[in-house]
Amino acid sequence: MRAFFNQDTTGALLRSAIQIDPSRSPFVKGRLKIIIEGASLKDLLEQLKDINVNQKQTFKVIYVKNPDLLKSEEMSFSQRQAIVMDVALKINGNADLVSPDIVFGLMKIKGGWVFGIYKESTPIWHRHQEKPHHYSTALNTRVARAVVNIAVPNVKGLKVIDPCCGIGTVLIEGLSMGIDIIGSDLNPLVMKGARGNIAYFGYETEVRIKDIRDIKESFDVGIIDMPYNLCSVLSRKDQLQMLQSARAFANKVVVITVEPIDDQLVEAGFKIQDRCVVKKSKTFSRQIIVCQ
Repeated sequence: MRAFFNQDTTGALLRSAIQIDPSRSPFVKGRLKIIIEGASLKDLLEQLKDINVNQKQTFKVIYVKNPDLLKSEEMSFSQRQAIVMDVALKINGNADLVSPDIVFGLMKIKGGWVFGIYKESTPIWHRHQEKPHHYSTALNTRVARAVVNIAVPNVKGLKVIDPCCGIGTVLIEGLSMGIDIIGSDLNPLVMKGARGNIAYFGYETEVRIKDIRDIKESFDVGIIDMPYNLCSVLSRKDQLQMLQSARAFANKVVVITVEPIDDQLVEAGFKIQDRCVVKKSKTFSRQIIVCQ
């Protein structure tokens, strides 16, 4: 939420003028682009007479539940359906309940009602869980997608690299959102799996065998999942060298780590902008650290 909208909320709804495709996030169910607001349902219905749908298009009206409402404010299914019918009859256009061109959403909020164009989230990331190649320490798909969104909230015009890409989980999520992202890794054994996973979902990008410390190109963003398993034990010196290299090739870096590395980040020249913790179990968690 902070990466996308520069704010967060403890409720289920977040209101912002920033329009994000809801399918980008595994945590967003949908987006309602508000056209009309009314202090009461009667007020809203009165304003709906000005809504005209192009005759070449069809529409449908749905009731969007607001999880933030109190139970006393909720309505029964029959009440919701009756309101939806009233709203649909006020709109000038051709209705289609099966395959509409436009889906209008109606929602009751604290202090009134809102009406607008509704776009439901499509869980693209679900399909990416069925990768043909897996790696025991890889991020799960949902977390990987969230990390990419934190790193690259605005996709256009940015060059991104995952220099410790493993089997390509982050790369796949980035590519599915139209991000210009490439990958590299020092381990040649996982490179074949990364390329196979990317091709399996129909994506294309450059994936090369390379040490992060040998990267000389410049990128807008780097996403680094620090190696940590028994085969990738890093000394503090190695960690520092990796981070210093990242500081040289990327303007912004999002680091995923299972151990504290704040001192190394500061020593490498980074300023920590934001952070969160992802818990996998009571004993295992990852820090997601945004640095510039």
